[in-house]
Amino acid sequence: MTDVNARERTESVAKPLAFIDLAAQQERIRPQVEQAVLRVLDHGKYIMGPEITQLEEDLARFCGAKHSIACGSGTDALLMLLMAKGIGPGDAVICPSFTFTATAEMVALLGASPVFIDIEEESFNLDPAQLPAAVEAAKAAGLTPKGIIAVDLFGLPADYDAIEAFAEENGLWVLDDAAQGFGGTYKGRKVGTFGYGTATSFFPAKPLGGYGDSGAIFTDDEALVETLHSIRNHGASTKSFDNPIVGLNGRMDSMQAGILIEKLKIFPDEIEARDRIAATYNAGFEGLSDVVTPVVPDGLQSVWAQYTLKIKSGLRDSLVAALKDMNVPTAIHYLKGIHLRTTYADYPRTGGALPVTDRLCGEVVSLPMHPYLSDEDQARIIDAVRSAMASL
Repeated sequence: MTDVNARERTESVAKPLAFIDLAAQQERIRPQVEQAVLRVLDHGKYIMGPEITQLEEDLARFCGAKHSIACGSGTDALLMLLMAKGIGPGDAVICPSFTFTATAEMVALLGASPVFIDIEEESFNLDPAQLPAAVEAAKAAGLTPKGIIAVDLFGLPADYDAIEAFAEENGLWVLDDAAQGFGGTYKGRKVGTFGYGTATSFFPAKPLGGYGDSGAIFTDDEALVETLHSIRNHGASTKSFDNPIVGLNGRMDSMQAGILIEKLKIFPDEIEARDRIAATYNAGFEGLSDVVTPVVPDGLQSVWAQYTLKIKSGLRDSLVAALKDMNVPTAIHYLKGIHLRTTYADYPRTGGALPVTDRLCGEVVSLPMHPYLSDEDQARIIDAVRSAMASL
């Protein structure tokens, strides 16, 4: 019996862990998802079917926005909101460099200029104290500052009190890039209710993810809704057979909407699970001098799209290698700020350098985070990190 128990423990340690366990979630709701897909197969309206309207209503109700517009991806959501504002050559849009490429990519795609701003040490989000310098950098480059894209990185809402106040004082708009943040809360307000519009992604790995690409926009602006509906469908008029504006194919597939309707029903429960798992991680890493755990300010709730540590003293890469040997997966978001990547290196940035972004790119590492992470597996991850750090 002793040999069997020892073998089981060895096999447990050797078992590869999922970074995000979509299979466990699917097991929970597989019958409902299958029925949702079958309903689409039965009615045959594969694009923009009745599921789209229901999903839009459910999403808006969930976050408290007046309107939700389903679209093909989170990237489409960003692009459509920028197109609706008429952003183009000569315009500047302030955005953090420590984020996924799409944030700046959609600005550049329209011929405008992203202006890169540094981030806060604790939150990983745009540093509002750097906004005046970002405006000056835009003007020095001969650009007209038009707006700010705030990113809710790793699931934590940005500092909207400070960002919105600065934007109002300086005649700028705010766009919330909530590709990682939908489901989060900022001082009693749900993500989806900030700025003139919010863009989110339902990429499978997101906290609320489909089984393919899809996304959504949230806004309270009635006039903007009509424009976005037109942009989503090749700029077609919603009232006549005409194309009054240039648009794109930003439509969502009905099957994705049907799947998301079912996933949204369990989303509040999953957010609670993510919060509990993050708290367990934080407690498990107490006392590790070279490990800094994430902080959620009072009044905010993260949706924990990622659980991200900062590893000091140049030990991050050694830790990643050690965890790999123990079959504990990790991810690094991001190895390099957007401002240092080939296509974006010549765009303006605050002060000519982004020191916090540059440093954190060498320190951050994300651990497995999903609502179905078992106590046993999480204990194994914590033990592996502690063991690895003790040996470095």
